[in-house]
Amino acid sequence: MNKVRASAPQLEGLVPYDPKYLPAEAYLSANENPRDVDAEVRAAIARRIAQVPLNRYPDPLANRLRDLIAEANGLDRANVLLGNGGDELLFDVALAWGGPGRSFLNLPPTFSVYAANARLTNTRCVDVPRRADFSIDEAAVLERVGKGDIDFVIVTSPNNPTGQRASTAFIEELLDATDALVLVDEAYFEFSCATVRPLLATHENLAILRTFSKAFSLAGVRLGYVLANAPVIEELCKVRQPYSVDAVSQAIGEVVFENRARFEPGIREIIEERGRVMAALRTLPGVTAYPSDSNWILFSMEDAGAAWQYLYDRGVLVRDFSSAPMLEGCLRATIGTPEQNDAFIRGLRDFLSESRERRARAMQ
Repeated sequence: MNKVRASAPQLEGLVPYDPKYLPAEAYLSANENPRDVDAEVRAAIARRIAQVPLNRYPDPLANRLRDLIAEANGLDRANVLLGNGGDELLFDVALAWGGPGRSFLNLPPTFSVYAANARLTNTRCVDVPRRADFSIDEAAVLERVGKGDIDFVIVTSPNNPTGQRASTAFIEELLDATDALVLVDEAYFEFSCATVRPLLATHENLAILRTFSKAFSLAGVRLGYVLANAPVIEELCKVRQPYSVDAVSQAIGEVVFENRARFEPGIREIIEERGRVMAALRTLPGVTAYPSDSNWILFSMEDAGAAWQYLYDRGVLVRDFSSAPMLEGCLRATIGTPEQNDAFIRGLRDFLSESRERRARAMQ
């Protein structure tokens, strides 16, 4: 039979996630760390990988790395779960707490994968939109969970793509208001210098997602982890893929985590550059830059799509959200090296200057 039956109905019309990764001189679109792992850490990684038996399955739970992460956070191994990037763990949460007849509370605009995972698992997605300034409508969220039918909530802190972190006071109030699982996505917490980890001691319904992709320059390795109380980790273990974190990734993660202090100067530079880029954006007429606690800045402007193309033609790739719901007219620029940031600001300034000149000629 030269045909195949239709796939699952929830896939109809679903657009696969597209990071819009294009060749460029300055990659400022994917919130990556602009600096690669340094030579000394790379050498240590190579030595560790040389000891990995490639013919054997990896430790299914990456227990050595679990222990390192647990110790650094004042927790036990039972409070940590590793995954093939944060993306796998997000899907595990949807599998374990979602499903037919269950509900997920989303706070758009935010990471689009959350709603996609809900759809793939036949979970009802309940949206409580953010305010016009992209802050969380805290009263509306608390009122909605008070109805008692929400099974899990994801609060991104700092929020991608808008940049602001959620207040710890709000997260605690939310945890107290519901028995739903509250996942706080802290993929970028190193750039905000804020975490809700202490709340794990008093709230069984809290889970925290983190990643090696951003601050630790390992976007190419795919390694993330969840911190939670043991009962939550046990449920996630029921749905996770066996051997999802390969032996090589475990070895790399161990070395990088053991050397995590070496990444602190780079993190501080990104935070400093964020302030410099923000100040520069705020001098540009017609550009509105939104506050950021992360390693990017979201900004809105007229002709944002044309500005994206202009920057890309000059070798600078930023993320185009100008046609995305609730983000119309917005672009997001990752904080790169000082040289990359200069190229971005210079390109945007030139675009605005040329646009003004074209409008002036048109009025003559």
